Amino acid sequence: MKLKKLLICSIGLSLLLGGCMNMDKKVEDEQTTKNVDTETGSTDNEELNQNQHERDLYMSVQDYTGEEYETPTYNEKIDKFAEENRLVVEKAVKNYFSEEYKTEVIVHNIVGAQDGAAVIVESVGEPHFYTEAIIPIDLSEEEILEDEVWSQKGQVEDAIITGLLAMIFEEKYRVLENYLEEAVNKYPVTGITQDALEKVSASGYSTTLYYTDWYQPLSSELYNTYIENPNMTKDEWEENFSNFEYDSNLLGITIDLYMNEENQSPDEKIFESIVSDIEGLQGVPKGAYAVIINDNRINKTSGIGTKENSIILRDFELIIKE
Repeated sequence: MKLKKLLICSIGLSLLLGGCMNMDKKVEDEQTTKNVDTETGSTDNEELNQNQHERDLYMSVQDYTGEEYETPTYNEKIDKFAEENRLVVEKAVKNYFSEEYKTEVIVHNIVGAQDGAAVIVESVGEPHFYTEAIIPIDLSEEEILEDEVWSQKGQVEDAIITGLLAMIFEEKYRVLENYLEEAVNKYPVTGITQDALEKVSASGYSTTLYYTDWYQPLSSELYNTYIENPNMTKDEWEENFSNFEYDSNLLGITIDLYMNEENQSPDEKIFESIVSDIEGLQGVPKGAYAVIINDNRINKTSGIGTKENSIILRDFELIIKE
């Protein structure tokens, strides 16, 4: 199974040089800086630049609110224009979700992209989920194309399904969430902040400690029922779909945690303990579970903490809960 959002960043290891030097030592170091490492082909200056780049790109997960988030095709001018016209953007996106998906949403973040803005939203009430839409913007005409809002194929549908599953099987999700709350109290790990969850997450039913993905390429019975009967109560959903069956591999549940301390590397023992706990945990949602332990740093622009030193339960190791 292909897990979404697992971006493995290649970060080079480097030494930060510093301290007071006498003149002879300074001259010696300046000469060393000019020499090229014959094995890597890099200079010490390049290593220092890489180190600085890493400091600029990452920040502590506890301090990250998602304000720095950028789309892969980030456009600063469109970002500014969209923010200046936030009320127009919000109204258009809310109308889109209401008309296309029978869902009321809250707009949490508007981020400039190529030819438009990405708008991250959260559903109001249940089913509860996060997702996003794109609103086209013609900057040359200073025009927001309010009637042309769109979303990636299947993205909103899949998000709705994860929200429906969390609503129907609430008790099972509560078992998982209670365990994770106990885990972050027991181990020196944490999740993302609530602000970051709202501004960056677009992955269906999610919390600060895990996110879910639905991998069904075609519309599900759940989704079709929701669109046809958007006003069904939670009790009605539970009554009609409490025995809803699906393949465990269709629901991805990714537990995504960070070390508490800034200079802590991901802890293998904590990782193994959590994996073992999940394997033995009863009464949790049916699905394919992944576990990730990152260090304390998160990428400011992508909102992703996974990097080369992260410890990850890979695709072929996923924990399948029936």
